[in-house]
Amino acid sequence: MDRLRAVALSLLLGLGLPVLSPQALALGKCERLIVTGSPDSPPYLWRDPQDPVHLIGASADLLRQVAGELGLKVEVLYGGKRAQAQEEVRSGRMDLLVDAPIALDELDSLDYIHPALVRNDFLVWTRKDSPLLYSSAEDLRGHTGAISEKARLTQPFSTFSKERLTLQRTPALTPAFHKLLLGEVDYVLAGRYAGMVTTQALGMANDLKAYPQPVDQPGLFLAVSHNSACNDPWLRGQLAKKMTELPASGLTEAALQRNLERWKAQLQPVSAPKP
Repeated sequence: MDRLRAVALSLLLGLGLPVLSPQALALGKCERLIVTGSPDSPPYLWRDPQDPVHLIGASADLLRQVAGELGLKVEVLYGGKRAQAQEEVRSGRMDLLVDAPIALDELDSLDYIHPALVRNDFLVWTRKDSPLLYSSAEDLRGHTGAISEKARLTQPFSTFSKERLTLQRTPALTPAFHKLLLGEVDYVLAGRYAGMVTTQALGMANDLKAYPQPVDQPGLFLAVSHNSACNDPWLRGQLAKKMTELPASGLTEAALQRNLERWKAQLQPVSAPKP
């Protein structure tokens, strides 16, 4: 292989043609990734209110940073609601999901890049005067909780919650927290950042508390379509390398904080119900 590369290099030099870097040669057929994901999961990913064709958020920023280091351009587009976005990627019309939870039934159509791009810590939220004390998921048994139907949990915790917990599913987080403040449920399961921003926007932050120990930590992975023209060993390997380097870089926390502020600025204050 080294000899072939040397011959190729000699030919290029002899013809006076520009010599491409190994990275550029490796890119070959793919210079741009068309990406999508769930359009309603801030601060990780959501639809840009100023430009609804595109998605914005921490996940989009991190992928753009990583891809830029690999010489790739990225366009993060709205592909429809979650199920439709997944189908756009499965079909190959789009190349990659930026926020895919691990699902065994998707392994025939997607290549997951490990480790996860980000992890979404799910916390237990209670009223400050609640007698419920939480240290592990077992403590939630015998109590009624609420969770958004949009929540994406790990398979083990999803199974545990169906078999052992009493959870009411709501269309979004806001009605779940309304139920908690009114005493209709004992706790809410919500992502760390989504729960924090929602309770602040509802004016509930002084009435509720979140336990710091996550009850679940689902990973949001990059997932490349088997039908994407960009799916090759070089791309998968380089993305996996970048995912391994991300945690120590400080980029993830910076992107999350930046997009938290971005999301807060877009929210309109909502009045909370009287308990």
